[in-house]
Amino acid sequence: MANSPQARKRARQSVKHRARNMSQRAAVRTYIKKFQRAVDASDLEAAQMAFRVASSKLDRLARKGGLHRNKANRLKSRMNARLKVLADSSSA
Repeated sequence: MANSPQARKRARQSVKHRARNMSQRAAVRTYIKKFQRAVDASDLEAAQMAFRVASSKLDRLARKGGLHRNKANRLKSRMNARLKVLADSSSA
């Protein structure tokens, strides 16, 4: 248990920060799932829109420290690869 006033304040802040970080990570996972559903349905337009939104959210979360930047880049790279395969198969 925190004894000093400063430690008590930091404990209160960490609870708020943890809740916000968990919420933001959950939201990013939702955007990634929306992208995956669009790709699975072979809906190129929806997949492109979902990729733009998910990519932006990943970058923002990584910039704010809620996600490691390498993980964000890896996820974006994998999504982009799936998007390219979908685009190539729909144009052929």
